[in-house]
Amino acid sequence: MAASKLGIIVFSGDYDRVHYALITASAAAATDRQVTLFFTMGATRGLLDTDADGAPGWGALDAGADGTPATSRDAAHRDKGIGTFEELLGACIELGVSFMVCETGLKALGIRADALRRDVPVKSGGMVTFLAAAGTDGAMLFI
Repeated sequence: MAASKLGIIVFSGDYDRVHYALITASAAAATDRQVTLFFTMGATRGLLDTDADGAPGWGALDAGADGTPATSRDAAHRDKGIGTFEELLGACIELGVSFMVCETGLKALGIRADALRRDVPVKSGGMVTFLAAAGTDGAMLFI
């Protein structure tokens, strides 16, 4: 029996939502589901490479509702024993999660494809490409 598929559209640029998309994707992949994360619009900042100062690109994700920056939220997660952004991203890569970035999202935010992380196997495409990969026999989430 083929593994069930899960497509996750990661739309929000909010750190907490992107972080939870990584939690969901890694958990689904760990339970033998084929997972595709489709980053678009604000969420594409979660795949940015480090900046000139060496800070993680995902630090540009939106602050939490209380105004706490993404990097501070991540440090708080680490201190509480919750998987960090980098740990979850690494788990997704190890578990074979597919990463796609929306060409429209990149254009809308003025992000060039060469500004994305090189350690994440990201494929570029659009909604048609994502839907074709998701097939008709899987589930889809919008975060």
